[in-house]
Amino acid sequence: MARNRNSSSSSRHTSPKAPKQASQLRIIGGRWRGRKVAFAPIEGLRPTGDRLRETLFNWLQFHLPGARCLDLFAGSGALGLEALSRGAETVDFVELDRGAAQMLRQQLELLQAEGGRVHNCPAEVFLSQAAASHQPFDVIFVDPPFAGDLWQSTLAALTEAGLIADNARIYVESPRDTAMPVPAEWELEKEKQAGQVCMRLYAT
Repeated sequence: MARNRNSSSSSRHTSPKAPKQASQLRIIGGRWRGRKVAFAPIEGLRPTGDRLRETLFNWLQFHLPGARCLDLFAGSGALGLEALSRGAETVDFVELDRGAAQMLRQQLELLQAEGGRVHNCPAEVFLSQAAASHQPFDVIFVDPPFAGDLWQSTLAALTEAGLIADNARIYVESPRDTAMPVPAEWELEKEKQAGQVCMRLYAT
């Protein structure tokens, strides 16, 4: 919409909006326990809360040392960073949003986390490309945006890519009433409802 001259003149003297400040989360265990890390304040970004993360990483405590991990839909990086803190050898962070991916790279650099790699692309693109170049993953985090209804397509792509190691653990976070279409051979090892969120841990 065109502006009249008066409005254009006044706009030149209006201070631009300050950029949103980065949000923070706290790593709750491992070598970086208590460290606060920043993440991009993106609309709809929903980091897994402290209590849920504590439950999840209690489930995973014997599977993380030396593990190769994949954090699909990484967002804040909360799950992958927690895994690195607790002894994972590598974590591949996959994040579509450029700002969130850049913030993740900065946090990994600040933590001097050599095992973290950030991939700024859609999850399905990473899975299709990684099939030829990555070793299978021991621990996989699948926590997509709840509004996207991406569980079925993501789990199918993950299975087809051949990126799941033997005896792997796959964590899936979803709204509590969401049916989870997982392969028949996956065993539901742990499940917990927390408010409107359902946490599920599968073993292969």
